[in-house]
This record gives sequence, structure tokens and C-alpha cells, in this order.
Amino acid sequence: MAGAPWGELLSFRAFQAACPAGYEYGYGGGLRGLREREFPRLRGITYLDHAGSALFPESLLKAFTDDLRNNVYGNPHSQNISSKLTYDTIEHVRYRILQYFHTTAEDYTIIFTSGCTAALKLVAEAFPWIPEGTKQPSSRFCYLTDSHTSVVGMRGITASMNVLSVPIKPKEILLSEKNRLPAEEQNCMTPHLFSYPAQSNFSGTKYPLSWIQDIKSGKLRPIKIPGKWFVLLDAASYVSSSPLDLGVHQADFIPISFYKIFGFPTGLGALLVTNRIAPLLRKTYFGGGTAAAYLAGEDFYFPRKSIAERFEDGTVSFLDIIALKHGFDVLEKLTGGMEKIKQHTFALAHYTYTVLSALKYANGAPVVRIYSDTDFSNPDVQGPIINFNVLDDNGEVIGFSQVDKMASLYNIHVRTGCFCNTGACQMHLNISNGDIQRNLQAGHVCGDDIDLVDGRPTGSVRISFGYMSSFEDAQTFLKFIIATRLSESDTEIPFQSSVTKLMTESVPDDHPSFNNADKLSLIPRISDRELGNNSSATKKTVSWQPPEAEAESIRAAVSETAVPTCRRGGKPITVTNIYLYPIKSCSAFEVTEWPVGIQGLLYDRNWMVVNQNGVCMTQKQEPRLCLVNPSIDLKKKVMVIQAEGMDPISVSLEENTGKETVICESKVCSHRVKTYDCGERIADWFSLFLGRPCRLIRQSSDMKNRSNQKNTKGLASATNISLSLVNEAQYLLINVASILQLKEYISARLEEPLEIEELIQRFRANIVISAPESFEEEEWAEISIGALQFQVVGPCSRCQIICIDQQSGERNKEFLQSLSAARGRKTNFGIYLMNQTSRSSFPDILSVGSQVLPVLKENTEIQPPTSSEEKYSG
Repeated sequence: MAGAPWGELLSFRAFQAACPAGYEYGYGGGLRGLREREFPRLRGITYLDHAGSALFPESLLKAFTDDLRNNVYGNPHSQNISSKLTYDTIEHVRYRILQYFHTTAEDYTIIFTSGCTAALKLVAEAFPWIPEGTKQPSSRFCYLTDSHTSVVGMRGITASMNVLSVPIKPKEILLSEKNRLPAEEQNCMTPHLFSYPAQSNFSGTKYPLSWIQDIKSGKLRPIKIPGKWFVLLDAASYVSSSPLDLGVHQADFIPISFYKIFGFPTGLGALLVTNRIAPLLRKTYFGGGTAAAYLAGEDFYFPRKSIAERFEDGTVSFLDIIALKHGFDVLEKLTGGMEKIKQHTFALAHYTYTVLSALKYANGAPVVRIYSDTDFSNPDVQGPIINFNVLDDNGEVIGFSQVDKMASLYNIHVRTGCFCNTGACQMHLNISNGDIQRNLQAGHVCGDDIDLVDGRPTGSVRISFGYMSSFEDAQTFLKFIIATRLSESDTEIPFQSSVTKLMTESVPDDHPSFNNADKLSLIPRISDRELGNNSSATKKTVSWQPPEAEAESIRAAVSETAVPTCRRGGKPITVTNIYLYPIKSCSAFEVTEWPVGIQGLLYDRNWMVVNQNGVCMTQKQEPRLCLVNPSIDLKKKVMVIQAEGMDPISVSLEENTGKETVICESKVCSHRVKTYDCGERIADWFSLFLGRPCRLIRQSSDMKNRSNQKNTKGLASATNISLSLVNEAQYLLINVASILQLKEYISARLEEPLEIEELIQRFRANIVISAPESFEEEEWAEISIGALQFQVVGPCSRCQIICIDQQSGERNKEFLQSLSAARGRKTNFGIYLMNQTSRSSFPDILSVGSQVLPVLKENTEIQPPTSSEEKYSG
């Protein structure tokens, strides 16, 4: 990017100049040391999902585990010495939480829950609602539309109690002064509840804490109805980076999750409830520890006097609660308190927002569209969250899943989707209620990777900063956006005045903090690794030969329906290569002929490597898996596994069905699969080679739970489809013509030649074909290969694994970036196939050289890619 003024814009000097006056970054110069001591696991990682979860520091774990080693903590419901220690420690933590929020036990009670969601559910169940149909005026539950799913979900409980729920848009609450009641209606005591977030988890907008008192006093009324208003302040997002003073802003209910603040423990939250309303809360279920007395044989129950004990059903998570004490201590020691965290995180968000807003293409079009209600000038109204979508130079949105894939190449961790906040997503992205329903019908659900429907975004990208975030995190993220979106021609950038100021201010090159004169040490610019061209397939000339009589029957079994004439003339299409991958994510095993089983190619992805927790390992986490070379010997009925520097080891193809075999359940891309372990000998081999504890497991023959779970839409008899340990479908097919077109594009960008065999290996297909036109395979609905018939399930959306050289294990992010650029923002390459085996008594065979006969999709004409498809959008 010679000539582009990015270097100065992304310098620490520019960052310092952008920082609002009076705001300190870096905790007085200690940030670098803090990162090195407390977060060594973040080396090489840019973590920008602090709104999703904070990260725990090393010293918190050490303090907590030292505590557990030195003390005996028993069940707090017992009366012995260890139990008394636990009870007293829990009470101490309650006081510590109250102190943290600047309040006392005289005003608030702490009720421990499993998290913020459980606290919200408790409020919905226990609030003293007055239902419809009684002689008294009925209650209302009102909530801001910019609320987390867990808040909106409270309406399910209120509906079951015959209480109406009313969504309130942010703009409507500002106009609610018009809802003042006449004097004769102001004495009504019907309880109503209004919930709103202190900080939007979508955009970081901070809603006024003054609303609490204004609503309780009647100055603001969400709706015009007589009664007494109580306020639930969803503080889960807010308290992770901002101080909350409940002595000033006395909401009636404040639900929180502690992992948002400390990163550990997870699964622990609390409901802070004012003592004024606590006695009015109603409860039906009573669990262990909540009863002062009860009868098992009669309907008699008397609750404990303490509000906390009354609502904490069963034994609380007492060890996790004890960990909170160390969380408060360590956070204070590392940062100096939440006010400094607020300053630090806002400085990073303000700078990142300023630079992002300034990025323009050569034609003046913005690179991103930021979804915000503020201009990031005031930390009292804006938190350290930036929500955006990336645009191309025509202003079209690039889907968030594509951005996420690209970010992963740079080891940048972001959040995408709608962030469990559909209301804010609709408001900022202009998605109507009808759009949501149509997107659902199109197959899009919350949390998936369907980012565009009819060209319109279904969600966005969110980055968020936490107390350990650094300038380098912001810099790395901005470099990523610039590197992937802007070319050398994009040098004429209409910078905003604030950014121009960043480059003209004279500020000392101090790096760790503004008060430290240490010389700035810029991190090196992200550079790509050199791509190795020495790539050749691990080829075994393996054939499976049926008896001649059966082979003749196979050839005769091709039905007339398998020879469609729908494709217009041209050269014949043939199979050029066949690969199977016996061990998921390990090297390919190339064959010339191979039997087809009920799950695809026989033994394809029947095994996988898992970590010590039983979680599937892939090349995304462990690129060296590609250096493990499995091969199948059908005659000897063994799989031989080889790797450089290791003695070969073999595994029997016969399934272990002995009584000693333990069948376990594992997950592959959210699918449940039944597996069994292949034993200590093979586990030791993989652990030694990969340098980490791991095991080899095999899919059990009981595969019924793996049938028809994904991508079988449209298949005639989907219930009979069975999958091995693949992610999506039984087969993946790629076209040599498509590879050749992509090869030219990538070679030009890398400025070095590429071998076609290397690219073929990177795309890890089962079937490679030679068709006349590039990407014509994407227009096929069905194909037949010999006696085999396949239905096209859909395109294969590529991930970062194509960036891994399958011969060396080295990464080069240019491959996924080039694919996205060449395909017009898509990362699709290849098509998924499903096949249902014939009912013949002999196995079907897939062979190199077989003719491929496709059936086109309806109303499709095969055409070469248009220039727009080949255009690099940045």
C-alpha cells in the first residue's frame, strides 16, 4: 500500500491524539506487563468479543486455586466447621458485591442465580403481577425493544399469568412525558414493570440511568396507565466496563452475570433486588435451604426470613461464589477500578470508530456501515462496542460470515449475527417483522451463518473492547479491514477533520500509557507467509475389483434415467481424481477405484482425532493433522497411518464390537455421533506426533442418530441418508476448470506460480471432475457417474482450511482472500452431493475415467462467469 497514509493513521501517536481529553489509556503504563503476565494465552490472538465474555487473568485462577488448596469448604447448609467457613465467606462476598455497586445491605439483597438469564426469569415469576380479569386494574410488563432475548422472553411467563406485555421503542420512551395521568388516577397502586438495558449489547448505546427515577416518580411513563412503576435495569453488558452506583440510581431489580466482568466463574450471576419490593415477591416452588419449616404429609410450608435464602433454591454454587472474592481483588489490583476501565476501553473504541468511519474506497464509498446512536464522543452515552457491516465499493453489504472467515485468517475473534437482540438488529438494519419471518422460511435461524437473504443482511459484525484490550488489538483489527478491503489505488481518502488532526498533532511516542515516556514499539505489519509450491498428492494406485460377472452387471445396471440429455452439447465430463479421507482433517488417500458405502466412499471420514475433552480436532486448531497420512488396505483389512519421524502404525478395519467396547457420543458440527475409542497405543502415537494429549475415535456402526440431520432438503428419501464424520454431506465435488481459473487469479496476486495439484489438495474434495466450463457445476441439480446417481445439495462455503498447505501445514491467508475476491465476495467452491446406494447385492464402485452426466437446474443456462463475478471488490 505504498503511498497510502495508513502508517501514520494507525500509529500510536494518532491513537493518543484521538483520545478524549482527561481519559487515560493503559492504567498508568502497566498494560504491557499486565498482558504478558496475566494473558500469555493471547499471544498472536486479537480477542474482540469482550461483550460476549471477559477473559480471566492468570492471577485470578492462582488465587482461587490456592484458596481451595488451603481451605476446606463444606456445604453451607451444614453446621460443621468447614460449612460455617463456607457460609461466612459467601456472606462476605455478598457484602463485597454491594460495596462494588456503592450500596448496602440496608437497601439491597443479593440473590445468587446461575446467570443474568436466570435472574430475569426469577423476576418474571416472582413479581406481584395483577392479571387481566380481576376487579383491580391489571399489570403491564413493558420492555425496551433494544433488549436481550432473555428480557423479551419474560413475556412468555407474563402471558401465562394473563398479564399483557408492551414493547417500547427507545424513541417512544423519550416522548413518554405526554403520558402523565390526571390527579385522580395517580393513587392507583397496581404494580407495573419496565425493563431496559443500561447498555445495549448490540450497539453499546448507554441509555440514561436517570430514567430509573423518572419512571418510578411518574415523570416518564412507558404507557399511559394508572399504577406504580418498578424498574428492572439489565446491567449485564454495562457493568463489564462501566461503574454502576446504586446509591444514586436505585433500580428495583438489577440482574448481572459475573463472567462478563471477570471471565470466571461462568454459570454464576445474581439478582440485586431492593429491600422495599423484596417482601412483595411471590414464590411457589421451594427447594432445599429455602424453608424454615414444612410438612411432607400436609400442605404446610413456612419460608426462611432472609430474602436471599428464600429464593436460592438448593445449594448455591459456593465454590464459584468464593471465586468472586478473588475476582474483585484481582480486577482492582490490575486496573485500579472500574472507572479506569471505562476510560481505557472508551479510548480504544473512540479511536477505532474514528478510523473506521474515515475509511473510503477510491470512489469515495465508505468501507463500513456503522450501526450506532452516538458519535462516540462521550463515554457516558456510548460503551466500548462497535457494530457494523463491511461494504463493497458499490455499497453492497458483504455478509458477516464472510467477514468472520476473513478475520479468522488474521486470528481476530469477533462476534457476528444479531447478538441475541433482534429488536436492535431490526431497528439498525431496517429489518421488518415480515423480513424476519421470510428469513426463517428461507432457512435462517438465530446463530447460523446465513448472512444474506435476497442480498439483504440478516445480521452484522460486532467488536468490543475489555479491560485487557490494547492499542495493538485495535491496530491489528484496522489493518485487517484495510488489507482485505482497500487496494493500492485507494489512496485518495477524504479523511474526516478529526482524523486529519490525528496526523498533524505532535504527541510524544509513548506507548504503554500517556503518562509513560517509553519509546513506542510498533508491531510489525501483518505479512503473509511464503507459499511453498512443492505440493504433490499422496497417491496410492488402489483399485477395488468386483468379480467380472458382477462388474458386467454393474455396467448393465445403468438405467435410462441416469443418462439425461438436459445439458447442452460440449465435451464429455469425466472423473479425474478420487480422494477419501479416512481420518477427518488428516491427509487425503487417493485411489483410482473405490467401493461406495451407505455413507459415501467406504471408510471416508470414519475416524477422527479428539482432544483430551473429547472435542473433535481439525486443521483449524491443529494444522499438523494434514501431515498424518492414512491409507487403506482392503485385502489386509487395515488402515496404516504414517507421519514423518514416526513409525507406521495400523488400525484394523474390523469394527470393535466386543463387550468391553464403550460407545460414547461425540459432536461433529453440532451433529451427535456415536463413537468408540481406538485404544491407548494409537492415542499415544497421535499425542507424540501432535505434541498434545489426543485420541483417535471411530464412528460406531449404530449411525441412526447421524441420519438426515443436515443438507438433505429436497432428497427423495431423506430419511435413508446417512453421514459419516463429515461436516455437511456425503461427497464434495470440484471441477478442474474452476481450479484453473482460480489458479490464475491467485498466482497473479501472489506473483508466483502455483501447481494445480496443490490447489486440488487444499480444497479436499472426494471427486474431482474435468468439465469444459469453470463453475458450471454450480448450475447442476443432479448428476450420474456410472451406475451412481447423486443429488446436488448445495455449494460448499469455504473456511480457513484452504489456507493450509496440505504438504507442509503452513498457513497463507491469501488463498481464502483470493477466493472471496475472485468469486465476488463469496467463498463458495465445489458442490455437495448425496447418494443413495442401489439395492444390488454387490457394492457400487466409483472409478476414475467414468463419465459424468449432469442434469441442470430449472431455467439454467451454462455460461462463463461474468466480469462482475471475477472482479476483486477491494
